[in-house]
Amino acid sequence: MAYDGKIAEADLLVADGRIVCVGESPDAPAGTQTVDCTGLLVSPALADVHVHFREPGFPEKETILTGSKAAAAGGYTVVCPMPNLNPVPDSPENLEKEMEIIRRDAVIDVRPYGSITKGRRGGELVDMALLKDRCVGFSDDGSGVQESGMMLKAMRTAAAEGCIIAAHCEDNSLLEGGYIHDGRWCAAHGHKGICSESEWGQIARDLELCRQTGCRYHVCHISTAESVALIRKAKAEGVNVTCETAPHYLVLCEDDLQEDGRFKMNPPLRSAADREALIEGLADGTIDIIATDHAPHTAQEKSRGLIGSPMGVVGLETSFPVLYTALVRCGRISLERLIKAMSLAPRRIFSLGGGIVPGQPADLAIIDLNSKYRIDSNSFLSKGHSTPFDGMEVFSKVVMTYRNGNRIH
Repeated sequence: MAYDGKIAEADLLVADGRIVCVGESPDAPAGTQTVDCTGLLVSPALADVHVHFREPGFPEKETILTGSKAAAAGGYTVVCPMPNLNPVPDSPENLEKEMEIIRRDAVIDVRPYGSITKGRRGGELVDMALLKDRCVGFSDDGSGVQESGMMLKAMRTAAAEGCIIAAHCEDNSLLEGGYIHDGRWCAAHGHKGICSESEWGQIARDLELCRQTGCRYHVCHISTAESVALIRKAKAEGVNVTCETAPHYLVLCEDDLQEDGRFKMNPPLRSAADREALIEGLADGTIDIIATDHAPHTAQEKSRGLIGSPMGVVGLETSFPVLYTALVRCGRISLERLIKAMSLAPRRIFSLGGGIVPGQPADLAIIDLNSKYRIDSNSFLSKGHSTPFDGMEVFSKVVMTYRNGNRIH
């Protein structure tokens, strides 16, 4: 069992959907149902602060129902969908359209973001005071806030309202039509590249604004060595910053690219040196969270290769086994560190609750670490099947997921 930041053998007593006690043979009332988890890992359920469930607006790609079922299958009981929807959740009325679907269809806890600017167009700040009680934070994910003056205004407002700004950092003026990393693979195969500075340059700008405002600033899906170095330095200086990366940036790099849409995401797969810097940043705590950036598209959309496919891959059903296999079994990070990045840290930073602690909801993932199999995207519960990990041999399988003491997978 993973609790108190360590892995240890223990019994767990749950009553009325909450954890009662953890330890050696806790006293249980007569008639208590038992679940034998001998040989399995009992982990706090995973939490993902960066997903795209595409509803309202794009149900052909994913729905709250299919996305939340996929999350449960991956060991998650809480996720935070980004606001690139139609309508954009930039007002109480538009947010309510998303909330109606969540209340009706979600099988897990779904906590949406509001957008930073109206329509995610960068021109007018949303009324954070009206939205903050129903939003986990504010983001214009899918596009960076291009004007520094607008980001400064957003950070000042977020600081005053006690909100998180979760920034997609991307300088559009540096993109120049690129769609994969501007590296050696790109040059060798005649593609257009996205330079690393398009990411880290905007992070550097935002960190300076964060120093001025004291805003709670979270950087989404970092992919470059320079981003890691900037955030590490800012943390050492006391800047109020956290960050995430995604499984594909920790496991793959430009050398793994194929002429296939399942290798196209934003930001793109970077160099092997960038990947190494990300792993080191995860190991030393610079990177707080691993989030999937689960971004489903239709099979037809993703069949158009690197040039014609939209950005985005799915990850909820593969993230833990991929990372356990590639990082934990290989000794790059500990199992405790992986659980912290995928469950405890996102729950703490975004105030999502949970953890194997008396009084908390019994949100649990039961995992067979020794289960060995090949990832088969055709078996996914998500509507999206585009993953660079299709066919990868992995260890560890989520065999049960509990939310509030009820088995949902």
